[in-house]
Amino acid sequence: MSLPVAWDLLLTGGTVITVDDERRVFEPGAVAIAGERIGYVGTAAGATGGARRTVDCAGKAVIPGLIDCHSHLFQGLARGVGEGMSLWPWLCDFMWPYSAAIRPSEALAAARLGAIEAVSSGTTAVVDNHYSPTDLDTTLGVAGAIEEVGLRGVVARGMFGEMTEVASAHGLAESLFRYRAQEELDITRAAIEARPPGSRVGVWPAPINVIYNAPGLVADAISLARDLGTGWHTHCSEAAADPGIYLDAYGIRPVEWLAREGLLGHGGTIAHAIWLDDGEVEALGETRTGVSYNPISNQYLASGVLRLRDLRTAGAAVGLGTDGPGCGHRQDIFEQMKQSMLLQRAHTLDPTVSKAEEAFELATREGARYLGIDAGMLAEGRLADVVVVDLMRPHLRPMNRAVATLAYAARGSDVVMTIVGGEIVYENGSCTRVDKAEVMAAAQAAADALMVRAGLESLRAPWA
Repeated sequence: MSLPVAWDLLLTGGTVITVDDERRVFEPGAVAIAGERIGYVGTAAGATGGARRTVDCAGKAVIPGLIDCHSHLFQGLARGVGEGMSLWPWLCDFMWPYSAAIRPSEALAAARLGAIEAVSSGTTAVVDNHYSPTDLDTTLGVAGAIEEVGLRGVVARGMFGEMTEVASAHGLAESLFRYRAQEELDITRAAIEARPPGSRVGVWPAPINVIYNAPGLVADAISLARDLGTGWHTHCSEAAADPGIYLDAYGIRPVEWLAREGLLGHGGTIAHAIWLDDGEVEALGETRTGVSYNPISNQYLASGVLRLRDLRTAGAAVGLGTDGPGCGHRQDIFEQMKQSMLLQRAHTLDPTVSKAEEAFELATREGARYLGIDAGMLAEGRLADVVVVDLMRPHLRPMNRAVATLAYAARGSDVVMTIVGGEIVYENGSCTRVDKAEVMAAAQAAADALMVRAGLESLRAPWA
């Protein structure tokens, strides 16, 4: 006699790493999903009731969906270009010309490709800091492309406003400052109203960088976020020179200014935040502000090392970010987990300063806290954002400790199933919503045209 159907999807027999409040691990375990929520997490034997579909996860790990706290999907057409530059030359000689030349259709092609790569690698939610082109239609189009693939998250719409003296002095492209401050606010408001809080992919205000945005635009953008009930996003203190630049221009350090003006706090998310003094670390922690730790990008551009232990001890919500295909190269949070640990150890010369469990928390539950979503752990009632990883691979055997093996040895390519809101959006090499081959072909054609138009063809030399 068959059991009555209780679940839409039952994942059973695998190693279930919950990252819940008790940090439970079930070997073998089961996760049952009803609608968009998790209905059961526990031992495989305890999973009673039938399911419309049951997946045998023996030899696999079942983990919470991974969260990318800072990406730039539109940069995906430039993967592998801009090699060997420090941050400011990378921006001024490569990324700004690329950003100024990219067309809406190309940005959408890049966003689709990046979203496919993300779900194929176990990412279920992303903060996509999209800053070119930022007209209303393209902003909404990028959000639609991300949702079309199956991800959840937000498009953090990059806002430039009028060019400041700091921006001019450091060679930022004038073409990026195409909207006045009020126009930036109006477009962002319209985008948020079209995709309000609670949307699968929403929109946030994102003054592009505290260092070279006008302070008034930053304050007004955060006010807009608070008025409409959204989060907000920005870059800050990524390069060693940034705090000094801001101090010279305004007489105060950038995060210190955010704190003084009452702009930090719940819903605020800052990418990088590397070069902080003790007071700024304390301010971010006291206000529970989010910080995206981007270890591979920070190494690629030699930007510096996040004060991870200090920020977490202070109370900041620290998650992991890829920083996009332009300087992170892969939308693979497994890679970020490993590097988040190793970078801290190499910097401090202390192998005990970070561990696999912490990296797993940054990639899951802390990322969810940063993004403000009811996910990041496998627990009853939480959003069913779940990933299945094949452990029967030579580089994942023998299996002694699943958490350490996943954090150090697993790759995004080991993912065999990605579930977002109870829906399987990736399974065994195929995206269920879009044609992966078509998206890759469209992205290659767009990249070929864009690199010529942007005058960056010389950067594609086969051997530099």
